[in-house]
Amino acid sequence: MRRKLVAGNWKMHGLRAQLPEIEAIAAAAAANPSVDVALCVPYTLIHPAAQVAGALPIGAQDLHEADKGAHTGCISAPMLVEEGATLTIVGHSERRGDQHETSHDAYMKAAAAHRHGLRVILCCGELEAERAAGRAERIVQSQIEKSLPDDADPSWLTLAYEPRWAIGTGKTPTPDEIASMHAILRAKLRMMIGEEKAEGVRILYGGSVTGANAAQILALDNVDGALVGGASLTAEKFVPIIEGAASVS
Repeated sequence: MRRKLVAGNWKMHGLRAQLPEIEAIAAAAAANPSVDVALCVPYTLIHPAAQVAGALPIGAQDLHEADKGAHTGCISAPMLVEEGATLTIVGHSERRGDQHETSHDAYMKAAAAHRHGLRVILCCGELEAERAAGRAERIVQSQIEKSLPDDADPSWLTLAYEPRWAIGTGKTPTPDEIASMHAILRAKLRMMIGEEKAEGVRILYGGSVTGANAAQILALDNVDGALVGGASLTAEKFVPIIEGAASVS
């Protein structure tokens, strides 16, 4: 059985004043050993977070595909590793949408992260208009085809399905819709990397996950955890999600 993973994405939130929240989340993670927990924080908070997080993995939210160079404002994988990051998100919908990143960009970034020993949460997901047009399955499969590194392996790769219309909106797909898309992703992985590896890759759900709905969502077939945005910013909201994952682990 794949262990559940609950990963928080703090996005552009978090100053040193929030370090006590990280300590509290780390304590909750230690109290629920059947669940893997991680926090992906802003670059400026990676080092201080890693200092107080104990065994809780601290990650980044993005990186540049190059190790170094004339890339003003960008952060490389070696820089993340030096600061204490052990994983990174790649291809998040807000990077694809707001920064116009392509699936090829995600592919290059994931490869760079893996090259330097970082675990990767690779995101995919459709817009509301794409779902309404009946194109959700095609869109997500295409993203995986173009984003998945050639040497994808469950030891370092996690997928995250995030319907872009459900992020931060309070809208959530039905359980059947979530399970259906996760099954499609699992089948796509089998085609691309083979049955054995595909069965080991965790597929997270991301999109308005809360303590109230976490257990129901995480009990679905092929839902191996959650990528959580706003609800991961405080222990008060994040810990019930961790506990929900533990209840179905």
